[in-house]
Amino acid sequence: MTNCPLAVLQKHFGFEHFRPGQERVIDQVLAGQNTLAVMPTGGGKSLCYQIPALISSGVTIVVSPLISLMKDQVDALRQNGIRAGALNSTTPREEVNPLLRSAYNGETKLLYVTPERLAMDYFQYQLSFINISLVAIDEAHCISQWGHDFRPAYRQLNAAVTKLPSHPVALALTATATPRVQEDIGTQLSIPQQNFVITSFTRPNISFRVVHPLTSTRQVIAAYLKDHQGEAGIIYANTRKRVESLTKYLAERGFNVAMYHAGMTNEDRTRVQDDFQYDRIPVIVATNAFGMGIDKSNVRFVLHATSAKNLESYYQEAGRAGRDGLPSEAIMYYHANDIQQYRRFIDQSTADDEYREVQYKKLQAVTDYANTPQCLQQQIVEYFGQECESCGHCSNCTDSREVEDVTVAAKVLIAVVDELHGRFGKSLVVKVATGSHDQRIKQLGADELEYFDGLEKYSQAAAGSLLDYLVATGFLEMDGGQYPIVKVSQKGRQVLAGMAQVSRRVEPRSQKKATQIEETPEEAELFQALRLKRRELASEQKVPPFVVFSDRALHEMARLKPQTADDFLAVNGVGQVKLKRYGDVMMKVIKEQYKENTSTAD
Repeated sequence: MTNCPLAVLQKHFGFEHFRPGQERVIDQVLAGQNTLAVMPTGGGKSLCYQIPALISSGVTIVVSPLISLMKDQVDALRQNGIRAGALNSTTPREEVNPLLRSAYNGETKLLYVTPERLAMDYFQYQLSFINISLVAIDEAHCISQWGHDFRPAYRQLNAAVTKLPSHPVALALTATATPRVQEDIGTQLSIPQQNFVITSFTRPNISFRVVHPLTSTRQVIAAYLKDHQGEAGIIYANTRKRVESLTKYLAERGFNVAMYHAGMTNEDRTRVQDDFQYDRIPVIVATNAFGMGIDKSNVRFVLHATSAKNLESYYQEAGRAGRDGLPSEAIMYYHANDIQQYRRFIDQSTADDEYREVQYKKLQAVTDYANTPQCLQQQIVEYFGQECESCGHCSNCTDSREVEDVTVAAKVLIAVVDELHGRFGKSLVVKVATGSHDQRIKQLGADELEYFDGLEKYSQAAAGSLLDYLVATGFLEMDGGQYPIVKVSQKGRQVLAGMAQVSRRVEPRSQKKATQIEETPEEAELFQALRLKRRELASEQKVPPFVVFSDRALHEMARLKPQTADDFLAVNGVGQVKLKRYGDVMMKVIKEQYKENTSTAD
């Protein structure tokens, strides 16, 4: 085995170059340094521990929160000729000791386990006999209570790692960690800040969109699916009831969809997940119980039928689109009622005040995201403490709506907030501005204010939407957690003084298809032929099709039309093992398709 990471990358995984951050992480790990790697979903985090595992003499333990994710990773490694195994609750008892013995003998190089198993004393005792060189902790944001997916077992990982007699290196990996969460991970796992490798949070191949539905959301989604038939996608909803209702609605209209939520049996969930992985069902409607274990590379769209709870989980879920680097789309259908529901959940929570304050701020960040005129990718990246250029293809960057001057209406809302001395919340401000005569308004004497009823032609929903826009653009500010109040910012005071104007886009947004891949008709036809062959090969080996080849690799084959072994190795994601296994059969498809097209043209 070579000790050169680049040579291992090229031979086993078929990539010519490392992605940003990968090489630095690998070098630090091989130098024995505890490391934190923050890379976007689809950014190649798994290679950061798989390559050291192949170079090091010891075994690599990979801590993964979901069993399904372990299975896909192990299948993918085996496709590349690498010995790997997983120990979890589904592993038959009689297979546990042979797998540990295989690791002890240095035959199995990567062993996937859950955090709960690694925390067990007896399992730590079993591992004490194995030369473990690296413990890679995936989804490391679960270790922090400031993260969006805190998991108590992760808090015990550092103690478990330090007990191992081989003193392995710790590598923490995550796609979604704000600066505060990064700091907490470093503290928990003894990772110094100079060993943080934070790559860009941008996902340039994903077009982000926010939609404020004017009609039924499920009708809008049905229209979207009609325009994207044949593409794989995930639709998220925030409750089981909504998942079931939306699945039934879409199925009744002829769409091949299935649902997934925690209330289903293990057998049904496994069946649905396998059907999605193996391309038998293209679209899944699910709660957030689905997806963390999905390594499917050719998901073309992720739709959020309900508003997200926070930008961390939204970006992680949206990031399940386009892992192969091809054009993909992520859409949030924003509903203010969802945000109010989430706020009630936080209100009723038994968590401490500090934790709840954090969750309230996360909710406000979602509302700001849904109302900003700024580039959506830029807005998310800034939330994670970075900067980037405008993406040029999100719904804000491509917004063709006319710009309308809304200074007069905006001034009314800002003036109402000012007249109320910044002491009340959004609901009361909107009621005053639209002229509500409910009892609370009369008790406060707010119906006597100068700007009472200043937006008489606005509905409360429309006035609330404008207020959210003013907050997102900095003319107003929200202060406080459980009972947030609206205040006038310095920027808003410039509007009151007649020194600034407010504009907003008003025309319907274009529905441009963002998942289109540029290729000739011949290339598209060849891609479909290669796709059928890939499914056939995957079915024979009982693995998901994308494990054999990604969609990106198939598109590249269709474009390059490789005729020799060297040509085939030039395809992104093709290494020596896949050349040996599939090169001849795939090149045969290419030659046959080429002959067919040539004879048709003649």
